[in-house]
Amino acid sequence: MTEREWQAFSAFRTDFKTSCRQWLTRCGYEYSAPNEAVSSVEKSAGRGVLHLLQQAAAAENKTPAYPQETPIVYNHSLDEVQGSDTIKLIIVSDNPGKNEQLHKNQRYLVGQAGKVAEGFFRRNPELQTDFRKNVVILNKTPVHTAKTHHLRSLQKANPEIAKLIEISQLWMAEHTAKLHCSLWRNGASGKRGTSGGFVPTGVNDGERGLLDTVGTKIGECFNPPQLWLVGYAELKEKGIFAPYRDALKAAYAGSDAWKSVFVYQHFSMNRFLIDLNEKSQPELTLKENLRRTGLFHRKEILGW
Repeated sequence: MTEREWQAFSAFRTDFKTSCRQWLTRCGYEYSAPNEAVSSVEKSAGRGVLHLLQQAAAAENKTPAYPQETPIVYNHSLDEVQGSDTIKLIIVSDNPGKNEQLHKNQRYLVGQAGKVAEGFFRRNPELQTDFRKNVVILNKTPVHTAKTHHLRSLQKANPEIAKLIEISQLWMAEHTAKLHCSLWRNGASGKRGTSGGFVPTGVNDGERGLLDTVGTKIGECFNPPQLWLVGYAELKEKGIFAPYRDALKAAYAGSDAWKSVFVYQHFSMNRFLIDLNEKSQPELTLKENLRRTGLFHRKEILGW
């Protein structure tokens, strides 16, 4: 990363972790890092009710019982990112699931959906992206449920939790867009080389035109960095994540970084690959088909 990119990422990471800790405190829980002996729920025995509501929502929807350990999940994979790394892509999933909230994990997309995503990038080296190294993985809310639609049960059960789910969405949308815009500016201005370092050249008019329509510079993939929204069913009108959608659109006002935002189906149940294959045209490259599919859903969901 360039110095400015590193500063932007570091500020986002610090603010995100602080916010997750504050939201835990608001719900009666203490933060507990994965290397601590006991989980957040164990540490806060007899205080918070959010994990009980999450448990009830799972039972109500006939989800088998599982350990309830972290009701609000910060992605600790972010703590491993260093200034020498290159961020090529931000992927925004829905919310932390059963594996993500386990005390020993507290990381995003580490379940089956994450394995599908990791395999996709590994099988397609032309994307020049290591899913666990070059991708910042975020969610639309850090509030855990076994299934995304269980968030509705939480919203109905407790007005304070419903408010928290909305507040966290607004925070995530605003700050994720801010991070993407900061990373995008450096890539679009030509200050980032293919290895992530400084280069002295800018973007000429021809490159700028291609960048504005395609979203990447000539001969490069995810430069400037893209943002993928994966999972869009609840981004539709009256969906759980409609507040996130509206806040995200507002956060991109005044920035051309929105041209590098794409929308896809979720990696869960292999829907991402099924949809991509259905919409792909054989005469196009993978990168072109990704763009084509992402633009199709972006227009549908965001109107861009």
